[in-house]
Parts: sequence; structure tokens; C-alpha cells
Amino acid sequence: MNILLKNGTVVDYASKTNENLDILIENDKIKQIAKTITVQADRVIDCTGYIIMPGMIDMHCHLREPGGEHKETIETGAKSAVAGGFTTICPMPNTNPTPDSAIVLEQIIKRAKEVNLCNILPFSSVTKGEKGQELVDFKSQLEAGAIAFSDDGMPVENAAMIRDAMIEANKLGSFVSEHCEEKSVSAGAINAGEVADRLGVKGVLPEAEEIMAARDIVIAETNNLHTHICHISTKTSVDMIRSAKNRGVNVTCETCPHYYSFTVDEVLESGVNAKMNPPLRDEKDRLAIIEGIKDGTIDCIITDHAPHAEEEKAKGLEKAPNGIIGFETALGATVTNLIETGYISYLDMARVMSYNPAKLLGIDRGEIAEGKIADITIFDPNREYVFLKDKIVSKSKNTPWIDKRLKGQVRYTIVSGRVVYERG
Repeated sequence: MNILLKNGTVVDYASKTNENLDILIENDKIKQIAKTITVQADRVIDCTGYIIMPGMIDMHCHLREPGGEHKETIETGAKSAVAGGFTTICPMPNTNPTPDSAIVLEQIIKRAKEVNLCNILPFSSVTKGEKGQELVDFKSQLEAGAIAFSDDGMPVENAAMIRDAMIEANKLGSFVSEHCEEKSVSAGAINAGEVADRLGVKGVLPEAEEIMAARDIVIAETNNLHTHICHISTKTSVDMIRSAKNRGVNVTCETCPHYYSFTVDEVLESGVNAKMNPPLRDEKDRLAIIEGIKDGTIDCIITDHAPHAEEEKAKGLEKAPNGIIGFETALGATVTNLIETGYISYLDMARVMSYNPAKLLGIDRGEIAEGKIADITIFDPNREYVFLKDKIVSKSKNTPWIDKRLKGQVRYTIVSGRVVYERG
């Protein structure tokens, strides 16, 4: 099947393209890119006023299947992802059972292929059952289809074990994506400070993130290894990673839209729907995250899409589980809070949401060029709307963006040359 995209603004970081072009897709590949293409096509999509970007890649999310299907399934998660413009997503391994063996990984991959909406590349856990006691068989996990390794949701607290894991993953051409949380200082509901005190709940100290980030930077630097640090949220984390990169340390990191869109004050408005781990921080941290995205310290924007059933979130700030959904708001939050505010450009957005994640994962995606797989996100950068609960595609509805105004809305999501989502 041929699809012709007409009159859109193509934004591609790899080629530094930012201009009005036509794109001809033939079967699963990009056949031609030119100022004007006049060939007959099975389908013509008028992209006037739209941005055409390499398919967005979320290298950190949670689909809950197996074991948590009341929150989300691979199918409902994939539907939510493509509605948000994501063509590739990487679910974390905190499921039940944990994908710490080839058989569990293969079951997830088989189900993802049956759903057949977007590319789903699962992480293997670092340790058996994410218990931090015994490393998985890294080689067999990669052979079974693992994209990389993480115990996300649980830190690998034993420094010798995480060092061995980094060495083994690097030796095999992969990496460990580390959940940075020092448990001895992480107990609490929201960020420590005035809001926690006002609400009478225990606050999470920022050092919980920063101590573990520092540890992993030291291990990476001393042993000349690559380490990837999950969902950073504090100014100190940004500063440490920037300094390490300037010294030549092979450290990469990610952040989430909520860390550059909100501060802990959002808890006063959204309550448990603004509770996640790491928690929302202070304004100095929010601004530092933005600066880290601008200057390249932060490599990727991810969603950390973390669905929970409403009855679970109804338990109150101290007992409700951490996490918010993120697939369907990531693009709008980025346009609204980074593009419209003048902090970054659309080329920067393509860098942190498409190009860099593809390079880190080692997949041939994240670019718009002739001969490349046609994974494409098409969105209207000027479309303003209120994000409504009853329009959420995800099975869960836990998000602070409900009833908030966003700018930038997905129109089409194309995966391997197939239109898998279009907004009516």
C-alpha cells in the first residue's frame, strides 16, 4: 500500500530538516521525500498545518501485563500509546511474573505481535524477581528479545551487584537503566518540604534519587561503562550528570513531562493523581530539568506511563500507589510547556523524543529518510484542547492533566507504513 503525505512540515533531527515536504510511503518504508510528489497513491493525507516527525519512542513505560491487567493490558496500553503518537514503547519488567526468564519475555513479545499496533520492546529485569539477590542470565535474555535491563520500581541496592550487572550488560552491547532510589531516605508520600508539612504527610527527601545517581556515575566512570539513569527530577541530579558528561563519563538519562510541567504544588490541586516516584519537586528543580533538556544533559523524554485502578488511587496520599499515566499527554505537555514557552525547538523535541531514544536502544528508528522504516508521528501544533477524562484511551485514568488545557494534538500515528491511529 502507498500513502502520500502532502504539505506537512517535516521535522527530523538526524538531517536537521525543518521544512515543508511531501513524503511517499510504500509498504513499510519511506520511498521518497521531495518538495512536491505527484504520483498516484492508495491514500493521500493532507498534512497542511501539521508537523511530521519521526515516530516518538517511549523507552520507559508500564503495561502491567502479565499480572496487573485490571490496571492496563498490552492491548489497552498500545492503544493509548498510538493515540499519543508513540510508535515504539518499552515496558518495564515490574510485572507478575517478572520477565526474568526467556519464557516470560517471549510471552510478552508474542502478545505484543498479536496486538500489532506499535513496536513493543520489553526490558528484562536485572535481578531474578527484581529482588536484588541474583542476576538474570543477560545473554539468554537478550537472545529472547530483551531490549535492555532494569529493575525499575525497585533499586538494585547492592553496589557490587549493580557493578557486575553494568559490566555484563556493556560486554553484550546493552545497558542497565537504573531506578535511582536510596531506600533508607525515600520513605514518604510527596516531596519533602512545605506542601508535605501542610498536608501532614511524610516527605520524600531528594537525596533518595541523588545518592543512587551519584553511586552509579562513580561505577560507570571508574570502570569505563555506560549507565542510564531513570526519570531524574532534581537540580542536583541534573548538575551531577552534566558534570559527569563534561568529564567524559558515559552516562545517559531521561526525564518525564510531569517534571517540567508541574511542581509539588500540583498535589494541592490533583491529590493522588499527582503522586509518583520520584515525586514532583520544587520550582528550582523544574527549571533545572528544562535547562538539562535544552543543553543536552538529559537525553530522552519518557512517560513512565504507570496506570493504576481508581480504587487503588482512592486510598489517599500516604497509601495510594505511585504513578500516573502519560502516553496521551506527553506530546501536548511538551508542546505546551517546552515549545510554546520558547525553551526548545521542534528539532529539539525530535531529538529527545525520537532520535536519542532510538540511538540508545540501538534500533533503526527515530529518523525520517528515504529507505527508512515508516514510523511517523503527525500532529497539529496549534490545536488547543482540554484533556478530558472521558476521552482517555488508557484503561486507567490517573493523571493530573484531567481538565487542563494543552496545545498540540496527535492527528495520525503510522507504524511500519500502516496508519494505526487517526483522530476523527
